[in-house]
Amino acid sequence: MVRLTRIYTRGGDKGETSLGDGTRLPKQALRVEAYGTVEEANAAIGLARLYTEGEPDAMLGRIQNELFDLGADLCTPETGRRAAGALRIAAAQVERLEREIDTMNAALRPLDSFILPGGSPAAAHLHLARTVTRRAERLVCALAAAEPVNPEAIKYLNRLSDHLFVLGRRVNDGGARDVLWRPGATR
Repeated sequence: MVRLTRIYTRGGDKGETSLGDGTRLPKQALRVEAYGTVEEANAAIGLARLYTEGEPDAMLGRIQNELFDLGADLCTPETGRRAAGALRIAAAQVERLEREIDTMNAALRPLDSFILPGGSPAAAHLHLARTVTRRAERLVCALAAAEPVNPEAIKYLNRLSDHLFVLGRRVNDGGARDVLWRPGATR
């Protein structure tokens, strides 16, 4: 467990932060940007949860916890001092997202257009969380191009953005309130 007795440490006052293995990096380092954006996606999901209940809310609660796991994974380099035994995203977490996507999507009408974010407050917030998740995914991919990253972390973010998309449709009255893109409609 984590125990926080002091909230500020002054350790970052000179523009650096500590990774999970104690390594110091500039706050603008790609690794810090990646796990910071994962944290931002988590906050966006928290906003969506203000408008969800039941099973969708339970799924989002589990996902928020898993995003903290992902942050722990990303803040502990694969080749760092504490790499052995570090908390890592596992294939089973990706597979659970896939099962949930398949189950939710089976109950939805197939799309014949792209969807604009909106319809209901929950769906709008889920679409925002989805776009932040996609940005996190791009940053983690850029990090993986520069140094070793758990491949399941990338898969998790990729599936999560799909999950948030499908969940957004589900909470939009099963897709009935989806706002469809009408190409060139305002010309």
